[in-house]
Amino acid sequence: MQRYDWLKDIQKLDPETEFTEIYRISSWYEFPWDTVQSLGFALYRTYAVPSIGRLLARTGEFTRRPQKRYDDTVLILEAVVEHGFDSEQGREAVRRMNRMHRRYDISDDDFRYVLATFVVVPKRWLDDYGWRPYSPHEVRATTNYYRELGRRMGLSGIPETYDGFERLLDDYERAHFGYDRGGRDVSDATLGLMASWYPAPLRPSLRMSSVCLLDDPLREAFGYRRPPAALRRAVRAGMRLRGRLVRLLPPRRSPRLARDGRQVRSYPGGYRVAELGTFEDGGGPARRCPFPPAARTEGPAARTEG
Repeated sequence: MQRYDWLKDIQKLDPETEFTEIYRISSWYEFPWDTVQSLGFALYRTYAVPSIGRLLARTGEFTRRPQKRYDDTVLILEAVVEHGFDSEQGREAVRRMNRMHRRYDISDDDFRYVLATFVVVPKRWLDDYGWRPYSPHEVRATTNYYRELGRRMGLSGIPETYDGFERLLDDYERAHFGYDRGGRDVSDATLGLMASWYPAPLRPSLRMSSVCLLDDPLREAFGYRRPPAALRRAVRAGMRLRGRLVRLLPPRRSPRLARDGRQVRSYPGGYRVAELGTFEDGGGPARRCPFPPAARTEGPAARTEG
């Protein structure tokens, strides 16, 4: 395999009908680390909208159990990518997500904004730090993928194009970003969680590095002080250097799923999609027949050596 062979495969697919397969190749083979990081930052942005940050703080889930909430979010979203929207596991993942959301008074405007972050933030991340940017095929496929997710969430008024999602995100943040104590608490818990994945001596500097990656409107909405300019430049230059180094690596021959990373820690014995997340009584159903973390569905994106 050559470095751009996956991109050639992507360009043979139709982003209007094969968007899940394109998104799967991009997420698992081309940009596995960048996808996890950028989607994490996408969700993090939403905390700066007071109606969202306040609600998440009120539930206590993101402040008391940030690791489990992170894991549940990652695994539910990943189940749809892995198995497809029409699979049993994909449908169960969307049902699980919708049932959790229905417990709270969340506006469709907030839902559409969250959807927009999942479309726009990864593209902007790759433009800044990726080993290559998204191709037009990948931009369109990602847009269609999240349009389909929004449709299955029962949303109307979903933008039809990437540009529409980008306008929605920018307009919503200009109108709604602002400081809220609840949003700040959720932000602090999230930064603490990300730092906890690394050795203790590195955690303070890693937390500061994360703040250096925040744009000014987002940082100001959380009430964080602006890091020194030299430190911001150094952190961002380091991220761009990583992208250039990754460009020199050979392409991945096997998929890398988020659940395979060391950041997901809550289910060492396996899990079932139907048992992820929160439930009305605060608990969950009895665990049985766990879905093995290493199990994968083989599909067109699977490629072996030879």
